[in-house]
Parts: sequence; C-alpha cells; structure tokens
Amino acid sequence: MSCSVPHRLCCSSVIISVYSAGVIVRGSGKAFFASCNPKICVVGSGPAGFYTAQHLIKVCRLHVVSFSAFSSFQARQDAEVDIYERLPVPFGLVRFGVAPDHPEVKNVINTFTQTAKQSRCSFYGNVNVGKDVSIEELQQAYHAVVLSYGAEGNRTMGVPGEQLAGVYSAQNFVGWYNGLPSCQELNPDLSCETAVILGQGNVALDIARILLSPVDILKKTDITQPTLEALERSQIRNVLIIGRRGPLQIACTIKELREMVNLPDTRPEMVAADFNGVAEALKDVPRPRKRLTELMLKTALDTPGEKEQERRNKASRSWGFRFFRSPVEVLGDPDSMRVVGIRLAVNRLEVDGARAVLTGEVEDVKCGLVISSIGYKSVPIDPSVPFDSRKAIVPNNMGRVQHVSGLYCSGWLKTGPTGVIATTMNNSFDTARSLVEDIDSGTLDVSISKPGSQSISALLEKRGVKPVSFSDWEKIDNAEMKKGEASGKPREKLLSVEEMLRVVQT
Repeated sequence: MSCSVPHRLCCSSVIISVYSAGVIVRGSGKAFFASCNPKICVVGSGPAGFYTAQHLIKVCRLHVVSFSAFSSFQARQDAEVDIYERLPVPFGLVRFGVAPDHPEVKNVINTFTQTAKQSRCSFYGNVNVGKDVSIEELQQAYHAVVLSYGAEGNRTMGVPGEQLAGVYSAQNFVGWYNGLPSCQELNPDLSCETAVILGQGNVALDIARILLSPVDILKKTDITQPTLEALERSQIRNVLIIGRRGPLQIACTIKELREMVNLPDTRPEMVAADFNGVAEALKDVPRPRKRLTELMLKTALDTPGEKEQERRNKASRSWGFRFFRSPVEVLGDPDSMRVVGIRLAVNRLEVDGARAVLTGEVEDVKCGLVISSIGYKSVPIDPSVPFDSRKAIVPNNMGRVQHVSGLYCSGWLKTGPTGVIATTMNNSFDTARSLVEDIDSGTLDVSISKPGSQSISALLEKRGVKPVSFSDWEKIDNAEMKKGEASGKPREKLLSVEEMLRVVQT
C-alpha cells in the first residue's frame, strides 16, 4: 500500500504531518516517523511461525505512546503478516509431530486458526521457500522476513550399519504414523519381537507407546489407517528405550513416563543395577526431576501391590529403560541386509554426571527394529542465509539474524530442537518483540512502501506455483473430518500432496 499525500496540522511549535498509513511529528527538536504498514512474511506455519505472527499482529497496532506537551509522539502501524508453508496444510509439528493419542496438545490449532483468520494475516501453502521463491525475493517484497521453518533434518548415530533396512529416524517414524506425505513410503516391518529406541526423551516414549498401545485405543485417534493396519499385524512385544547416561539425566517428562507405567497390557522390565545410588542422590535434585526419578524408582524397584502384580502378570507386552548404553554398531543379516541386533557400549558417568565415558565393555541386543531418537536438526534452505552447521541453527541475537538487516528467526531454527510447544511460544514472542523494537527504533526502515504478497504472487504464477489459501485448507480439513467420522475417528488425514490439492480444486 503506497502512502498518500500528507495533511498538515499546525499547533504551536509542533507540525504534525498525518499520512493515511503513518505519522510524522516534529517539535522540540524531536521527530519520529513511522510510515507504511509494515509488511512481514513468516516462513513456516508450525508453532513458531504462528506464534510469531500472532504476536506481531497483536502488538503492531497504531497507538500513541507519548504525547505529553507535544514533546514526543510515537505511532505504530498495523502489521500485515503473510505465512508461507511448503505443504498445502498448516500447523507443522502440531499436525505431524504430536502423538495421535495426545489430542489435547493439538487444541492450540484453535488459537492458530484465529490468527490465520485475522484480516491482516494471510496463509500461502504449497509454496516451497528456497525453491519456488528465494529469500532474497521475499526480502525485496517485505520489510522483514522471519524464518520459522523448524528442524526437518535428522541427527545421525554415526555408527556402522545405520543404513540397514529396519533402522529409522524418530522423525521419519513419527511422520509415518502422523501422515506426513514425505514419510508414507516408509512401510516399516513390524514382524520382529523386539524394538530398540535410542534416546529417552518424550518423542522416544511417544514411539514406544504407539508401538505397544492396544490398537482399539489408537482406533479412536487421528493415527493414519495404514499405520493402524501395520500395528494390527505387528509382532512387537518388547520395546527397550536406551540412554547413554543414567536415570537422573533422562530427558522425558513425568507425564510421558506415567503414561508408559499405566499403559494397558504392558509391564515394565528394568535392570535394578542401573538405579544404584540414585535414591541417595535425590536430596540434591530439583523437585520436578525428583518426582520423575521417584516414579522411575518405584516402577523399577518396588514390589507392586496385588492388583498391579496381577495386571503385570497378564500383560502380553513389555517395555523398559536401559541406561548407560551407547550404540556402537547396528548388526545386520548379510543376506537380507536387515537389522538383526545392535551392539551397545557400556558407559559410566563422570563425577558430575554430565558426561558418559566408555568402559570398554560392549553388549549385543537382538532386535528387528531400531529407531534413533537422538534429536532433530535444522537445515539451510537458501545460500543467502547465514547458517551454523555445527549447531544447526541460524546465528542470531534474540531472533535477529546476524549481519543481515530485516531477517529474523524463531523456533527451533533459532535455538535448536529444545523444549515443548510452550517453550516455542515464548521463544517466538521474543523474536516478534525484537522485530517490533527494531521498527520502533528505526533500525528496521518501514518508511518505504513494499509490495508484499502482491509481487510474490505474481512471481509464483509465472513459475506455475498455485498457493493454497487458508480457506482452501479448510476444505481439506472438512474432507478429513468427514472421512474420519465414517470410521469413528476425529479425522482421517489425506496422505499425499496430490490428494490434498485435488480436494482444494473441487
């Protein structure tokens, strides 16, 4: 939107020039100029992207900060925020990462939908930034660009055999059961008896729970139909959750652990020696960690009551933590090139418990499925954006990308893959605040009119890219819910981009 010719109002020694989209105040030797509506684009529609957009829309409203004795005046404009997403569907890890049996966590989608329906927010799905349009082109069209595309890469184990059939990253495995289009060819073989999960965070426990949950429970969730069918055929009866350090360093939360402890038709199987000295160390542990560890100790070491013992005796499946173990090699069948086991190094902890040190001992565990849940990592999407390949983040200061004016980042791309959705919310609000501070201080120049989505849409049209709007997404949403309703589920996800686009075009 271009600025109109100013109207002038004289009052004492103050001259106020009022624009349709901005205000200039001169007086007492002071001046503040905030011009055309800031046009901001957010790359990525997961929690980081939507929380950033939400805060920008909320904060960037026209208001007077100070107008005392005409000594100063400050105005802020309504920001126009466009969200670009590679897939035709929004919400990122809320849709594709949150476990199907945790529907309450997905309620945040309601908040994101309210943001998307704001008149100053637009959604452009099916646009692959870095391929369909470059960051440089976005920078030319917008006053500011916020990168919030998350962490789609996988951290590798770096051991021989990790390329064998039957070895998967947690990210891909979660994507498979949550309907991520790029993971639908995974087709994991669940015909083995034992699965090993490397890592002891919440994602690792999510996977263990999905592998062991009674299918009748999962049938009431939005888990995909191909996954349900695979789980019905599954022969997996034991899941081992491996960590390189000890019980006091486990990364999951008490909620996730409690769900495992209470999972129907399962029993815990732990190694008592793994908990030596843990009870004595609890006096120096913060309360949340203490409660988590106490539940582990009770589960592993206490003699269960009669009712619990009866439940465990009847259970057909088992799970357990194995501590002080690191992968050395994935063992494969030379004929089938499939995983048949994993070799683990036995560790001990340094005195401070911060570092696992090899003891020289190893042990082999027979298994037919190995899932590596040792972390996600961000990847660069455009060579013009600075990227720290060691930390797998965009170098930044409070969300301001280093050495690049007008470029910001939020979410896991900013911090690395840490925390829960609430952590991402605060992280994204911080980035939005940094951007608004830069507008208010003049560090980010919004005095020049920018075309925003108008020019990007023209570019995309020339390149044969058809963006998906939020109302288009609502067509997909309705189609999925109707499909799910037919089988008693909250939704049945469409599993390919092509299928999603067909619904949009109807």
